[in-house]
Amino acid sequence: MSHQPRIGVIGGSGFYEFLDDVTEITLDTPYGPPSHSLSIGTLAGRPVAFLPRHGRHHVLPPHRINYRANLWALRTVGVRRVLAPGAVGALRPELGPGTLVVPNQLVDRTSGRIQTYYDGEPPADGQLPQVVHVPFADPYCPLGRATVLGAARSAGWQPVDGGTMVVIEGPRFSTRAESRWYAEQGWSVVGMTGHPEAVLARELALCYTPLSLVTDLDSGVEVGDGVTQQEVFTVFAHNIDRLRDLLTDVVTTLPQDQGDCPCGQALAGTKTGIVLP
Repeated sequence: MSHQPRIGVIGGSGFYEFLDDVTEITLDTPYGPPSHSLSIGTLAGRPVAFLPRHGRHHVLPPHRINYRANLWALRTVGVRRVLAPGAVGALRPELGPGTLVVPNQLVDRTSGRIQTYYDGEPPADGQLPQVVHVPFADPYCPLGRATVLGAARSAGWQPVDGGTMVVIEGPRFSTRAESRWYAEQGWSVVGMTGHPEAVLARELALCYTPLSLVTDLDSGVEVGDGVTQQEVFTVFAHNIDRLRDLLTDVVTTLPQDQGDCPCGQALAGTKTGIVLP
């Protein structure tokens, strides 16, 4: 390809063949291999990189995903803006299946996942490592969120602007007690992959925007047996064409360069000890 992809998509089933003129690139990273090879192609005439979050055949559970390698690989091929569609459960009854939520906040309830590149390893030049604390008060890209919301409204969606995504360890779904507790905190949706994906993107000075598709009412909200894997897959598959079309619209309108976006300045004034790709 003549141009590097500045926009990357991390997705799952239904997104494997949504690019044109695809070239597969197999990369290794200092953190091991990513979930799968990267697909570099075009979408709406723009170069785009796609990475299947769970592997090509959905073989990686959320806690086994090499998030560090995934984000590093995307930056290596030139990506500076990441779009992250994913399935979530609703913690509020008005957020029914098929609702598109564009969160503005995140709560981490995972455990044991490596969630930083800056873990005290000595840099390559032998100097002492410097502790790096990236700003994360607002975890998502403001321009990315605004672009997704605008494109969704133009396409006939009624997107929910804002809300808190709580990320759980998985791969099991929540108990009723857990789900009710999350809802009592005022949180909106629950997922399993949004962290550490978002903070690792910030540590690489990448813009990161989630597109959260509600597939179910979480266990403490609904009446019945609780959410099932088949329910999640069915609702997501039912909405996949609309979601792909929305991503095309977003890619068409989203500026490829970061400009003065605060995400791109996340490492300003720090000495990371890591040479970014």
